[in-house]
Amino acid sequence: MTPAVLVLEDGRAFHGQAYGAVGETFGEAVFNTGMTGYQETLTDPSYHRQVVVMTAPHVGNTGVNDEDAESGRIWVSGYVVRDPSRVSSNWRSQRPLEGELAAQGVVGISGVDTRALTRHLRERGAMRVGIFSGDHIGEGLVEKVRSSPGMEGSDLAREASTPQAYVVPAVGEKRFTVAAMDLGIKRRTPWHMAQAGCEVHVLPATSTAADLLAVAPDGVFFSNGPGDPATADYAVDAMKGVLDAGTPVFGICFGNQILGRALGLGTYKLRYGHRGVNQPVQELATGRVHVTSHNHGFAVDAPVDGSPVDTPYGPVAVSHVDLNDQVVEGLTCLDTRAFSVQYHPEAAPGPHDATGLFRQFTDLMGA
Repeated sequence: MTPAVLVLEDGRAFHGQAYGAVGETFGEAVFNTGMTGYQETLTDPSYHRQVVVMTAPHVGNTGVNDEDAESGRIWVSGYVVRDPSRVSSNWRSQRPLEGELAAQGVVGISGVDTRALTRHLRERGAMRVGIFSGDHIGEGLVEKVRSSPGMEGSDLAREASTPQAYVVPAVGEKRFTVAAMDLGIKRRTPWHMAQAGCEVHVLPATSTAADLLAVAPDGVFFSNGPGDPATADYAVDAMKGVLDAGTPVFGICFGNQILGRALGLGTYKLRYGHRGVNQPVQELATGRVHVTSHNHGFAVDAPVDGSPVDTPYGPVAVSHVDLNDQVVEGLTCLDTRAFSVQYHPEAAPGPHDATGLFRQFTDLMGA
């Protein structure tokens, strides 16, 4: 087996074996608490430039197929597992996970004490990391990691977006036209809207409000995506233009942060973020709790006591909070037809508690 080492920017190192491609890679070290759905995680554009540590100890047992990918490629910059499956055993499996990582040039490491690594990240916070294997193991690895770019100040949504617009047709009778700004969108999201009778026009991240409104949409959707929302002024400007036009808006994850910025709220980086399929989120208006799928390292800065905040677009209230740490998980504009959530209602991977939000969007467009 080819030796490998994971080195954090604070100097701590974990030794193991190469898993996937042999080489070196850099990114932000984050951990994912999901026990299933690793293929959807790997292909989620929101993980661009992140090294994902899986807290589930056994990974790869269901292999990889051509149906569950959330984009056309693996986006993680590195992958860390404790005990990779030696055999893929699932009727839908088409090839092994390790072979897929190697084929796409994703450098990973196995045999790592991922529990100790996760505890370290929880205590110290997400940080830069490098994985080195084979001939790339040598001197000065910590310095290499420290010279790699951090996540704060990184404009990555444009890198994860589609280069050209495309259309996802409505399933059955067309009820609505939706313009979706692709900030790192997952395939399952327009699929859900198409199932609800929406013809979805997916546009690049650099699209202006005029571009979005040019398709005569009944509503505009702002997707999930990677990077620091403080860098995405282009998306904020587009959001403001759509809000000025009075067109209904629905945003998720990065789109929630963009709505927050357009309303005049700030954003900040979380200590280690939320990533996994088991985050409890409470809807403040009803008290109902949803178990939700998450992938974000930044959040909106707003009061979570339910009191409205005055903005240029009227009063806005926090609609949802994370019960683990009271992070803002949703915004509702009280005088404007716009709302957003920080989590992933498309449930790919994850529970289906929040899929009703797509119906809420169609109800808003039909009002």
